[in-house]
Amino acid sequence: MDMQRTILWMIFSLSLLFLWDGWQKHNGHPSMFGSAPAKTATAPQNPAAQPPADQAGVPSADSAPAPAAGSDAVPGASAPAQQATPVAAEKVVITTDVLRLTFDTLGAQIVKAELLKHGDSDDRERPTVLLDDSAQRVYLAQSGVVGAASGASFPTHRTPFRITTPARELTGDTLEVSFEAESGGVKVLKTYILHRGGYAIDVRHNLVNVSAEPVTPSLYFQLTRDGNKPPGESHFYNTFTGPAVYTAEGKFQKVNFSDIEKGKASFAKSANDGWLGMIQHYFAVAWVPPEGVARNYDMTKVGSNLYAVRAIEPVGTLAPGTGSTVDARLWIGPQDQAAMAAIAPGLDLVVDYGWLTIIAKPLFLLMTWLHKILGNWGWTIVALTVIIKLVFFPLSAAGYKSMARMKKVAPRMQALKEKYGDDRQKLNVAMMELYRTEKINPIGGCLPMIVQVPVFISLYWVLLASVEMRNAPWILWVHDLAATDPWFILPAIMMATMFLQMKLNPTPPDPVQAKVMMIMPLVFGGMMFFFPAGLVLYWVVNNVLSIAQQWYVTHHLVKA
Repeated sequence: MDMQRTILWMIFSLSLLFLWDGWQKHNGHPSMFGSAPAKTATAPQNPAAQPPADQAGVPSADSAPAPAAGSDAVPGASAPAQQATPVAAEKVVITTDVLRLTFDTLGAQIVKAELLKHGDSDDRERPTVLLDDSAQRVYLAQSGVVGAASGASFPTHRTPFRITTPARELTGDTLEVSFEAESGGVKVLKTYILHRGGYAIDVRHNLVNVSAEPVTPSLYFQLTRDGNKPPGESHFYNTFTGPAVYTAEGKFQKVNFSDIEKGKASFAKSANDGWLGMIQHYFAVAWVPPEGVARNYDMTKVGSNLYAVRAIEPVGTLAPGTGSTVDARLWIGPQDQAAMAAIAPGLDLVVDYGWLTIIAKPLFLLMTWLHKILGNWGWTIVALTVIIKLVFFPLSAAGYKSMARMKKVAPRMQALKEKYGDDRQKLNVAMMELYRTEKINPIGGCLPMIVQVPVFISLYWVLLASVEMRNAPWILWVHDLAATDPWFILPAIMMATMFLQMKLNPTPPDPVQAKVMMIMPLVFGGMMFFFPAGLVLYWVVNNVLSIAQQWYVTHHLVKA
């Protein structure tokens, strides 16, 4: 079997694989490659113009999840009606060296988060906006207290708070921002502790019972988001956008917005560990409640194209005049796997490689190690590709040797085809005898390449998912490895190297097959015009090394 037929079989097999994967995503099933179909919908109306219940509903008593085993607390309570209060909501902007956060005193919630070290996909001079509350996007981080008696309400994300700290900018290593509110006989002091250089925020809730009766409150941690894809997403490859839950028992579970809307969301409903989050390409927001405390996880549709994911955990019974403190962590930032793994078990899994994780994780670790030495992500991609090609050189050499022998006997095979014409049975017998006498394995050129396919697909996903590639320059004209090549030089080189690979092999005797082989570089090269430069660089280096390996094997090992 010659090189052309091998490539055709690989293309055919991968095409079937991608078609099946597309069919799975079309029917709402998760992708085989770790991505998932996303709901496409119009942006919701600005929640500020809607009744608060549409903004992010706290579960009502009859719709709340069941309490954790052994807990007398009611994790859900009736949501308070819209507060008729003369207190005007205030937007408070807090700045650190890596974050600019906008808090709304209505609920002491975060309504905007700007990542100062990560430029916007359209304008690198502007910071990436992750959380937002605008006419175009809704993405909020909220928390509050539920469990009040009927007719009353504790402070929630719809209760007016007042800020009690004067600082607005980080000057030391930490900055504390506190908000205070009292409602239903419970006073809540909510404190956000921000750290220099950190995207993990410590969030402390101090609850004090200021009433004359015991209370049994529950604390909820909530993320509210519209179901749209984030700005700047490519139409040529699919990445997951949506909520996720992690528990020690249930492990990492992603949920599609469409499943929440249909009431088919499957995830761990209760645990005493784990976290919840919202994931999108390169970035994530996650609440990490305290470990060892029973909590319920819940996902629900709270408005038109608006969804909430929350964890609700009981605080316990507070006698009059007593209080309790609950510490949690909130991650708002890039998918930095090392930093996120240090925050909570499994938090680094927001970078999900699916069934290829067992291969992709070691590749990513190798890539980060190489970057510490080289200091440039472009050269890291080059070095990583070289290492992988060297590791697989014995397999590649075996495949190229087999193809070289096939090329050598190609004239005799053509003569057999002419001799036996349409008699396929005699032709097959004669060809098998030829393979036996020349000691040729007809599939020897295919298997070594097929074995390598999972590794190279894993590397593809590592490069696609790594936030480290975003805004990372390589050389000269390539200023962002996560963006398309601005001058299309790398895609052009890729097409040229694919044509060269075709020329290194004999022209197929079948005219149709020959035309297909000549078109393939144009098809794949054309697709690469729309892919990130880092991925195209990987394919270019891989093609160049494949050409060098094939030339070396053909002209040295085979002749020897």
